[in-house]
Amino acid sequence: MLEWLKQPGFLGTHATIGADLSQSMAALFTLLFVIGWFQAKHRRGNHHHWLMLGGMVAMLAFFTSYYLFRQLGVLAFEGKEGFGGSQALYDHVFIPLLTFHIILVIIGLVMAVYMIVLGFRAQGFLNGRRILRGTVLQTSWARMGALFGAFSAVVLLLFISRAALAGFSTRKLIVYLGLLLLVGIVFVVEMAIQRVWPNGERRHRALGRFTMIIYCTLFVTGSVTYTMLYILYPGKIG
Repeated sequence: MLEWLKQPGFLGTHATIGADLSQSMAALFTLLFVIGWFQAKHRRGNHHHWLMLGGMVAMLAFFTSYYLFRQLGVLAFEGKEGFGGSQALYDHVFIPLLTFHIILVIIGLVMAVYMIVLGFRAQGFLNGRRILRGTVLQTSWARMGALFGAFSAVVLLLFISRAALAGFSTRKLIVYLGLLLLVGIVFVVEMAIQRVWPNGERRHRALGRFTMIIYCTLFVTGSVTYTMLYILYPGKIG
């Protein structure tokens, strides 16, 4: 599987199959989210629900595979050898952009999980149509702590299992701890948000707009890094 992903891609660039697949899936997910958002604007709750749910579940599954295989994307290289541009361009443009893109990926994945849960909590049915209920949605600190504890246990077990197979890595540990920190921050923010928007309908609409901005920006930054890495300044990969 890994060898196949390293083969020349199908988009006619210097990318691998894995990188082209990553870019194509990113375009598909973004398209699904944009269509789903327009469905919500036109009060088509059922269409919005299935487009968003299907797109987010597929995105989570895909990017989980992306991490596990470590080949599906624009970061399928080690060091500057994957980038053919100048050192200054690499240091001051490519790396900052790629870092920003990775941060957006993490936020986007967290928001995907959050919006799926919030969507189910806030939804109601009227004459067979899905609608957003204007009821108060609040969670206690105790329940939030229990959820975070369960998530932390899963993440740490995943890290331990991967460390047992591939060996311990301080950089990987930092990534996992960073993920836990980010999720913890999101949970704390949620506790604040539910005071600002206790109404489930208003919260879903406001955070839905924020999530759409994240996903559209994510697609743009991913496309720019793909273009720089595989079209404008290809390195030794591909």
